[in-house]
Amino acid sequence: MLQAAWRDTLWLLVATLLVRLAVIVWGASRFPPAADGQFYQVVASRIGQGLGYTWLWPDGIVTYAAHYPVGYPAILGGLYSVFGAKPWLAMVLNGLAGVVTTLCVHRLAIATGSRRSAFFAGIVAALHPTLVFYTPAMMTELVSAALLIGAVALSMMKPHRALSRVAILLALGLLIGVSTLVRPQQLLWAPLLGGLLAFRVNRGRPTKSPKTALIARMVLSAGFVSVVAIGCCLPWTIRNCDKMERCVFVSANGGWNLFIGASPLGRGAWTSIDSIGVPAECRLVFKEAEKDFCFGNVAKRVIAQRPLAWFALIPAKLSKTFDDVGAPGYYLHSSNGWAFDDKAKWRLGAAEVLVERVLSLLAFCSFAFASGPRQRTRFAIAGLAALTAFVPYVWIGVLLYGLGALLLGARLVEEPAILLLTLAWVMTAGVHAVFFGGARYVIVVLPLLMVAAARGVSLLPTPSWTRGHRS
Repeated sequence: MLQAAWRDTLWLLVATLLVRLAVIVWGASRFPPAADGQFYQVVASRIGQGLGYTWLWPDGIVTYAAHYPVGYPAILGGLYSVFGAKPWLAMVLNGLAGVVTTLCVHRLAIATGSRRSAFFAGIVAALHPTLVFYTPAMMTELVSAALLIGAVALSMMKPHRALSRVAILLALGLLIGVSTLVRPQQLLWAPLLGGLLAFRVNRGRPTKSPKTALIARMVLSAGFVSVVAIGCCLPWTIRNCDKMERCVFVSANGGWNLFIGASPLGRGAWTSIDSIGVPAECRLVFKEAEKDFCFGNVAKRVIAQRPLAWFALIPAKLSKTFDDVGAPGYYLHSSNGWAFDDKAKWRLGAAEVLVERVLSLLAFCSFAFASGPRQRTRFAIAGLAALTAFVPYVWIGVLLYGLGALLLGARLVEEPAILLLTLAWVMTAGVHAVFFGGARYVIVVLPLLMVAAARGVSLLPTPSWTRGHRS
């Protein structure tokens, strides 16, 4: 069984690699950097030349920058320093991220379900239209997704003599630290995965006060992983404090994003500052970090003055995040509308909707069929959640998923696939309810959706005529 499962993993990795290579060959000469990718290309090129995260203005002045997180352009900059500033290297990086994602999805699905359900999850990871066609995009989501699912896989490892708990915790903290430099909200995973690892390793150990000892170990592990992750970011934070004239943890765009998310003009999604209008008190503020601080203060004041209007935007933000698809098509069309026209964009979007709705339905089955208390109630909630997959209200199904998972009570910790997707969806919903929504933001947690869907497949009742043929 073990050797057969690893054979499955190998075939899935080969399939993932071949599909990504085909997309890279197709896209390398067709799709130049677009949208945020144009910024990443410029910054990565400067980093590759040894000029650091700086910006050259039209008048010849060079300033230090930190508007977007440094992690992704720094990784690209490292590649550019060796191979030259060739945008197709970002596609190669995304392709490698896809291979890592398939590996981790399949191994996690094996650990939480059956061989067949894990192979299903691996096939989806290898061929998911969103992950495949986002490969040419010079954007952060695929790398963030790979780093996150890698950290999750690491937290599910079983320590042994060659790999101690401390080594795993240290590696977990370092991986989340790198992930935070790419996408700052990933830091939220540090205490959660650290605590989960300690719970899995220490549960059932004979002690005088088992519950107290277990909680203490979970808190220590959560704190250790968090400290290591923050420590990874501190050199960059110190640089920002020195160069940006105001301390910035990772990136100087939190205030901008909060301001955009507080405006009804965006209807829950991103919109340009120009369309909203620069606040009067920020018009003469030109330092990057100071401007971000100014936008943030204005946003907080707007929210405090009209809290109900701000809360009223949350459903639209969640809908933009969980109901919308099309991030790959939008990017490819923006990059080269001739090579990827409106019809191609529509077809890709339709394929994304179909695959993600099926995955959502299977994920709803995971908490419905899991053994544990209140199963009838969970069935009813899963039925309501399933209805949302056929209308543009999947975000309500996401919230129902969290409710259904919580009804498992203590059994939830015995279902890591369900627990992890619940945490991922709750964090994604929370962050983008505060700021603004977008289809590309859910790409980061798609691998966890695949693992939960595989768990749902493994829990589905098996027809009697197939029971003798299960693997």
